[in-house]
Amino acid sequence: MTDMKAVSSGAVDAIYSSHNIEHLYPHEVDVALTEFSRVLNSDGFVFITCPDLQSVAKLIAEDKLLETAYISPSGPISPIDILYGYRPSIAKGNFYMCHRTGFTLKTLTKTLKNSGFNSVVGGRREAAFDLFCLAFKKKLTEKELLEMAEIYFP
Repeated sequence: MTDMKAVSSGAVDAIYSSHNIEHLYPHEVDVALTEFSRVLNSDGFVFITCPDLQSVAKLIAEDKLLETAYISPSGPISPIDILYGYRPSIAKGNFYMCHRTGFTLKTLTKTLKNSGFNSVVGGRREAAFDLFCLAFKKKLTEKELLEMAEIYFP
């Protein structure tokens, strides 16, 4: 994500990044998003999903850090797993599963805009602890953004 030199500038229509960005260090996020923008063509967009730290924070504030938030195919997931990465996998030596940064809808939207994306629309599924954003290189009207959100958002 931070070094996509194998992909030509403007060669890609769309990028789907599902639960990748939280594995980057904070200083790497802008590098990755700049690379995304570089490889996208002028009509290109990125669809990013990642954990919603605002939803997780509610459980942490309720002192439910280690309680099961939901059951995944890999097993129970607690707020600490969403915040820092899935502990059973990390315990097996899969350190790439560690989460190194995180976002709320507001901060993910702002980060995308600060990285040069001109139009951003986002949403969240609080029950699934999920954020999702569509970010476009070109400027879209509010109507166009909502139409795209209707197509791509869960």
